[in-house]
Amino acid sequence: MDIIELLKSAFMGLVEGITEWLPVSSTGHMILVDEFVKMNVSETFWNMFLVVIQLGAILAVCVLFFHELNPFSPSKGKEGRRDTWVLWGKIVLGCIPAAAIGLPLNDWMEEHFYNAPVVALALIVYGVLFIVIENWNKNRVPTTTTLSQLTYRDALIIGFCQLVAAALPGTSRSGATILGAIMIGISRTVAAEFTFFLAIPVMFGASLLKVLKFGFAFTGMELACLLVGTVISFIVSLFVLRFLMGYIKKHDFTVFGWYRIVLGI
Repeated sequence: MDIIELLKSAFMGLVEGITEWLPVSSTGHMILVDEFVKMNVSETFWNMFLVVIQLGAILAVCVLFFHELNPFSPSKGKEGRRDTWVLWGKIVLGCIPAAAIGLPLNDWMEEHFYNAPVVALALIVYGVLFIVIENWNKNRVPTTTTLSQLTYRDALIIGFCQLVAAALPGTSRSGATILGAIMIGISRTVAAEFTFFLAIPVMFGASLLKVLKFGFAFTGMELACLLVGTVISFIVSLFVLRFLMGYIKKHDFTVFGWYRIVLGI
């Protein structure tokens, strides 16, 4: 049975690593998978596992974009270091809505909305929105094409888009923030990168709170499941992030909108 639970954890890590960055909702997929492949763990551990496993995906961002995020990089001059600190300022500002509004309501949202019917509805509704917004955006030319052009106002707007996604499972944080950024004139590539960066403090903070709430009294099996799921999520995310950055340079998100609708149904 222990081996079976580890295999389930690895499968959950695979699902998380694939869906965290694609605009299809990783939490929504995890809740749907749980309807068919249930881990033999307590509900408290499962709720914590659902959040902490995302750390693997977040660490993949830290690895792939280490130079862009590191203000102490020896290859950066004075201006480069300043620009990196400014970028971190925008990231922190973008996280404020989720921290100030989303976190206090987290337990209530989990109790009322973290279930398959809500996920299915959110997948369909936001799938339609993806298609509508992408069709509307086809002939528009972005006004912000580099991260340095991104303003603090832009960062705050994207932060509120992230809040909407964080509130409802099945929405997709990356999808909501990228589409929100596109609507205010930000290029898809810049929107994607900033979305990846925005997830770092949010998910580290959410994971820390979940672990503190659960406590550190892990059984050996629980700790093994958490580590396996997180490591698999990290490895898979490295490939998915590279794929997505290449994909969005030539394609829009319409195909993901149709996928969401079909999955929701």
